[in-house]
Amino acid sequence: MRKITGLLVSALLLLSSCGSVPVTGRKQMLLVSDSEVLASSLTQYSDYMKTAAPSTNTKGKAMVTRVGKKIAAATEQYLNANGLSSEVQNFSWEFNLVKDDQVNAFCMPGGKIVVYEGLLNLVSSDDELAVVLGHEVAHAVAKHSNERISQQLMTQYGAQILTKALSNKSASIQQIGSTVYGLGAQYGVTLPFSRKHESEADYMGLIFMTMAGYNPNVAITFWQKMSANGSASVPEFMSTHPSDATRISDIKKYLPELEKYKK
Repeated sequence: MRKITGLLVSALLLLSSCGSVPVTGRKQMLLVSDSEVLASSLTQYSDYMKTAAPSTNTKGKAMVTRVGKKIAAATEQYLNANGLSSEVQNFSWEFNLVKDDQVNAFCMPGGKIVVYEGLLNLVSSDDELAVVLGHEVAHAVAKHSNERISQQLMTQYGAQILTKALSNKSASIQQIGSTVYGLGAQYGVTLPFSRKHESEADYMGLIFMTMAGYNPNVAITFWQKMSANGSASVPEFMSTHPSDATRISDIKKYLPELEKYKK
């Protein structure tokens, strides 16, 4: 009886913890509050920034700030216009360029965006940078970090003791936070989102960049450059990211729909 009761409680908790991703409407399981995710991510972000070397590339820093602010504004405009104004308060945007040769960028929950100088070597315009920043902002808006934390809590503790696990979830978040957030060079990992999350972020990011006035068509040539740079060396079934060929094919399918979001 105790086992059945535990399972019923867990099932009810799961049902009460379902959310929907903005734009796509996909249902997701969110077992952790926004405040806990934001507090944990801010700690990880602050620790990273204490050790990161700020870029001295004035032009690059201005570019990151310019593009980031436009996409952030478009994202907030979308949320406000679609009855999601309460979500806007979760974001306090920051845009940083750091001295690192990695071809990488990330956006923490709460809108803390970091771009590595190595990425700018492959970016030839604001539009191309918008492809990346739109994608990273989409991860934050879709609460992919929260979803990954929830998935790991489920995996770690199991459904039968979910209630007990969640009673102390703040400590659990701290333990798995660095793995979920994955702050590039500092922790030696990239954001370990699933292929589903990556594809969703591609789609949402293209919408946000288009709403911000950038040209989504450049996403094709940008990812072709990324592929030529060596990002396609890992087979898709072994990677958390879709292959470049899959990503480019999907983007081509999205482009006609993006016309309605153009200014």
